[in-house]
Amino acid sequence: MTTMSGSDGASAGGSGGRGWFTPPPSDAAPAEHTAPTSNGTTPAAPGAAAPAQQAPPAERGAPARQGPGARQAAPVHQAAAPARAETPAYAEAPVRTETHPASAAQAAAHTAAGGTHPAAVGEPGGTEPGDAELIRASMEELERSSDAATAYFYALLFVQYPHLREMFPAAMDGQRDRLFRALLTAVRLFDDGRLLGDYLANLGRGHRKYGTLPTHYPAVGECLMAALARYAPHSWGPRTEAAWVRAYTAISQKMIDAAAEAERHSPAWWDAEIVSHERRTPQVAVITVRPDQPYPFRAGQYTSLETPWWPRVWRHYSFASAPRTDGLLTFHVKSVPAGWVSSSLVQRARPGDVLRLGPPAGSMTVDHRADSGLLCLGGGTGIAPIKALVEDVAGRGTGRPVEVFYGARTNHDLYDLDTMLGLQDRYDWLSVRPVVATGGTLAVPDALAGELPDAVRRYGPWPAYDGYLSGPPGMIRSGVEALVGLGIPTHRIRHDSLEELVAQGA
Repeated sequence: MTTMSGSDGASAGGSGGRGWFTPPPSDAAPAEHTAPTSNGTTPAAPGAAAPAQQAPPAERGAPARQGPGARQAAPVHQAAAPARAETPAYAEAPVRTETHPASAAQAAAHTAAGGTHPAAVGEPGGTEPGDAELIRASMEELERSSDAATAYFYALLFVQYPHLREMFPAAMDGQRDRLFRALLTAVRLFDDGRLLGDYLANLGRGHRKYGTLPTHYPAVGECLMAALARYAPHSWGPRTEAAWVRAYTAISQKMIDAAAEAERHSPAWWDAEIVSHERRTPQVAVITVRPDQPYPFRAGQYTSLETPWWPRVWRHYSFASAPRTDGLLTFHVKSVPAGWVSSSLVQRARPGDVLRLGPPAGSMTVDHRADSGLLCLGGGTGIAPIKALVEDVAGRGTGRPVEVFYGARTNHDLYDLDTMLGLQDRYDWLSVRPVVATGGTLAVPDALAGELPDAVRRYGPWPAYDGYLSGPPGMIRSGVEALVGLGIPTHRIRHDSLEELVAQGA
């Protein structure tokens, strides 16, 4: 999620992503193919049921506003009014009416949808010894044909459950990639019960805005197992299938439980009217919105956002301020080439337009019980959550030392430098150092030349500080490496680009 830099391809720490559904920058569609169904018949090619590339969906008006205090989940899918869903990785399809699933995968999914309550992932009874090795072996084999496997999965899903197609974005290429990255993330976190549990609970809460219900899990499990059996044939067998059944059951239940808990105290989404739209550069806009209901969050977190022009397409953006007494929320958005949502927000959105927000998420928050300093690296629009963290510390009045390194490719991209320098003038515990990449024009007074991690190394070591990073995934990776080398242990380094790092083998 940047870590959610605010662009379509970013991750949440800067404003672009922590989650299973952060869209990839590529729009290349995988090749079409046929896919046999579970009963041995062969459905039409994926293009017939789910074109990989379609014309943009028709524009719609602003989403309907919920009444004050509304707490219901997103509407259930109906033929005339499809559920508001993008495509959760393990949760989409309504189950058919069979009461006795024919396969072990269906039986496990049946359990996840409301049968026996399995133990959560990482807890005794959720999985068995050796499951992780079997699952990882099948995923390693699946990686070699990931495009074909994910295309097969969706072809099978849409042929067996054709009414689901309208619940998905018009162009399915990005969605295919998100599914595979989601599986990869879960598998690589399989042995860390706490981290994986938190990750899945966050997904379960976030999936409420898609209209996901417990009864949606079985069909996805059925089609997922079929795809694994077809594209991981050498590692697939009864033991591997049983391991996947146990894992999928536990994963599903963790997400279902988290969604049920969230439904008790918060709506599935918030409608938010744009009250201010300021273009800082041709590509960057600072957007302030007023949600229709109180929106609780913490500085350093992010949310998912849907525009009226691209229904069912959500992108992650970080909050650019700490919680305010007036309840307003601010985001920094950078438009990127072929960025549907980001381009609409920067170039098209105006005051009065109504956006839709998912629940807050992210762990890049300040532990106010500690007294250590904060070493913050913000790249591009990744400065947004860093600014929120500074405001959070200021609001506590503790005066903890905060060192901010604000990096950009050129001085022109330091669009929020004046704001950060104004905060530095106000608080003697805050230091802000602009960093312009090598080759940029150093027109900014006192700017450092070079890459952001290299600039931080010049002023290290930082053993008494906690690290916070927000920006593009590449910057997060190199930044984490730099901070560890400067004496900050990994458990004191926070960012929200987990899925990108995991998917790249970090």
